[in-house]
Amino acid sequence: MISPGYPAEMAFFTRGLARAGAGVIGLGDQPTDALPGLARDALTHYIHVGSLAADDHVAAVVRELARRTPVDAVECLWEPYMLLAARLREELGLPGLTVAQTVPFRDKERMKQLLDAAGLRTPWHTQARTVADVWAAAERVGYPLIVKPVDGAGSADTYRVQDAAELDAVLPMIRHVPAVSVEEFVDGEEFTYDTICANGQVLFENICQYHPRPLVTKMHEWISPVTLALRDLDDPGLRAGRELGVNVIAALGFRDGFTHMEWYRKADGEVVFGEIGARPPGARTVDVMNYATDADLFTAWAQAVTQGRILEPVTRNYNAASIFKRASGAGRIVDVTGLDALLAEYGDHVVAVDLLPVGAPRRDWRATLIADGMVIVRHPDLSQTQEMARRFAADLRLYAA
Repeated sequence: MISPGYPAEMAFFTRGLARAGAGVIGLGDQPTDALPGLARDALTHYIHVGSLAADDHVAAVVRELARRTPVDAVECLWEPYMLLAARLREELGLPGLTVAQTVPFRDKERMKQLLDAAGLRTPWHTQARTVADVWAAAERVGYPLIVKPVDGAGSADTYRVQDAAELDAVLPMIRHVPAVSVEEFVDGEEFTYDTICANGQVLFENICQYHPRPLVTKMHEWISPVTLALRDLDDPGLRAGRELGVNVIAALGFRDGFTHMEWYRKADGEVVFGEIGARPPGARTVDVMNYATDADLFTAWAQAVTQGRILEPVTRNYNAASIFKRASGAGRIVDVTGLDALLAEYGDHVVAVDLLPVGAPRRDWRATLIADGMVIVRHPDLSQTQEMARRFAADLRLYAA
């Protein structure tokens, strides 16, 4: 397991592998004593390498390991090192995504080219490596448009550009990005399609809706972003998005593990692909999915990749929503208001509260979606879940000074 303890949710996947019966060897750049206890307790052995980015060194370490200990699989759920995992699989002759199969999950332009060839609806797009390329692409795409890293994750270094003046302002902010995708801005609601697969078959699926779209939350600090996992996946309004998701997975040849796709639904009902990763969603969305199903999807993933099936049935009992909070002001948290009243009103429907305590320094809201903490609520009724999410977004407030 590459990077078994970082980011934080990787520890739960590492534990899932151990619970599924695997002997787990961890490979990471965290010192052993910096590993979360959850990950450390799940590992049979841990190899600390100086840097996971030193591919040749890491490959040599793993080759030496494999001469002494049988290795059956290489897993990596952290985006930056998926190509490293693919290289190790190829060198050791192990199953799983190859380098060629992994590239489209990391290269957004290649990803869309393959889906275009499969006849699936993607935004109009092109790749740009120079400022001149970006301007030329903008002329072809037209405004508004999106500029995003070819190999990025989430909404980092992603911008909506309304006109030439905005593009001129954005270009200095993306000079550090080697290659960008310039694409059509799709005006619509934004959803996810998340799966656990084995042998190319979808064993579990999930759809979340973002309120509002991530690009909007990135522009306004006062917004409390909401991610809502929907209970009723048979809603007719979701059918085309589910079909798109299944077809994307097939077109890219994905077989085993977690996928996280984003897609758009326009006002006229047309669905448009956004992007997909061969990994779970971040920002604790797997926690939200667990609360929606009363399941342990970390272990379900591990069962899928080690045994080809999920041992326990997963049922969707609730809609569940995470609400991320951003404090007002700068410095350290000095006050939290509204929480006690909301907890008294909604009681057991509030299943998680993880806010920064008074005295803790504020986080940079631009650098992390989780920001200064989160709340998770759930309810069988969608409208009730939406109302709770709206109330926590509006009435729970953190202040810093």
